[in-house]
Amino acid sequence: MPIRILIADDDSTIRRLLRRLLEDHPDWEVCGEAVNGADAVAKIEHLAPDLAVLDLGMPQMNGLQAAREIYKAHPQIPLILLTVQEVSNQLAEEAESAGFRGAVSKSTGREVVQGVEALLRNETFFCLDASSN
Repeated sequence: MPIRILIADDDSTIRRLLRRLLEDHPDWEVCGEAVNGADAVAKIEHLAPDLAVLDLGMPQMNGLQAAREIYKAHPQIPLILLTVQEVSNQLAEEAESAGFRGAVSKSTGREVVQGVEALLRNETFFCLDASSN
């Protein structure tokens, strides 16, 4: 059985790139895509993914708000935050308190894959910006 992943990002190009990146892994499949945080919360209920990748900056409900809702209802689903900005200590703390087990910058696909792999091993993966330490 493949690992089922939900992608939530308001940018269709990013969703397409993430899908391609994640589905390159032989044991992973993208089971759905959400266009905003509220959509992600609804699709988690409907699709029951094994893991979710949520963008920070989405309309209607951002990634942190969506994570709080998802974590409250489904604490067993690992969540990873995706952001255009570098991951600062402050953002990592906010993400962790919202229920995320990891956070990565969109600037490199390698970090996304490493983050998903870490979460699937039951580890955390906060890829902090070196200048924020």
